[in-house]
Amino acid sequence: MKLVVIPGDGIGPETMAVTLDVLNALDQRFNLDLKIEHAIAGKESLAKHGTTIAPGLLELVKASDGLMLGPMSTYEFKDESKGEINPSKYFRINLDLYANIRPAKTFPNVPTRMDPFDLVVVRENTEGFYADRNVESGNSEILVTKDVVISLRRITRVCCERIAKSAFELAMTRKKHVTIVHKANVLQIADGMFIDICHEVGKAYPEVKIDDFIVDAMMALVARDPGKFDTIVTTNMFGDILSDLTAELSGSLGLGGSLNAGDHFAMGQAAHGSAPDIAGKDIANPFSLMTSAAMLLNWFGARKQLNNYVLAAQALEKAIEEAIDARETTKDIGGNLGTSATGQAIVKKILLAA
Repeated sequence: MKLVVIPGDGIGPETMAVTLDVLNALDQRFNLDLKIEHAIAGKESLAKHGTTIAPGLLELVKASDGLMLGPMSTYEFKDESKGEINPSKYFRINLDLYANIRPAKTFPNVPTRMDPFDLVVVRENTEGFYADRNVESGNSEILVTKDVVISLRRITRVCCERIAKSAFELAMTRKKHVTIVHKANVLQIADGMFIDICHEVGKAYPEVKIDDFIVDAMMALVARDPGKFDTIVTTNMFGDILSDLTAELSGSLGLGGSLNAGDHFAMGQAAHGSAPDIAGKDIANPFSLMTSAAMLLNWFGARKQLNNYVLAAQALEKAIEEAIDARETTKDIGGNLGTSATGQAIVKKILLAA
């Protein structure tokens, strides 16, 4: 597997460094024949090249089998004419990574107020309320006057169909339960179409139970009892907010892995941001990025029918669970280790299990 690695901003370099150590350990144990190509984006690229996405980077990524993208300081990138391109959005759009898969589950030794749960949010990734990916010309927010802004939302049949299919296919490997999240009581036409299409796609999966909830009610239900849900499918912004909630309910946003997948390419990406306030302090939780790496390995192995990649992904997930059980983790989830030491604990578990 040829893998492009971009460390990112803030805590990205330190969490990516230990994730690479873990990938190298998996490579050694499972004979993955990983070929790592290092690249930069974000602030480092802006300082070096005058743009967050340097010329030729997309071509480099397209020539690979997958991308690991570290956390990015995207909020600071506001003017694309000045080279301030949101890297996450850029790759999602240009690689057509329409499905953002974000699992969340509890662990026995991670402090949480919730009963045990294991669910996944399947978020549409390429349209919706995100104004930077709705029109060909660029940003779909319109400054009518200095005091009036109009933000456009785009919902299309093709995007609804393919995210629904992704959710139902995933649900077939889980508890066969899909929950559609929407705001059709207000967004009657757009979210009405989204619900209808999800039900249409669901007819091909008769074993799957289907229900739906308005997004604000869903937030309350998830906060009360997330164990009632399994596979949640929703549009872009609702999925972004809901998946952060479910990750935090599991004990920490630092546990939230994320896979951005399309028909031909996938990108592993931590579900959280760059957390500049703790950058360089060796306290950032690397499990979100590690879990994302496991999801990317599993995606590649399933696609290429390479069982060693699937086994490597399972071994990494098991090592993370064992580290959490032994409290060999960062302080945010009850451990006493730093970022680097947590990474080394995972490496040891992977290699000792060989």
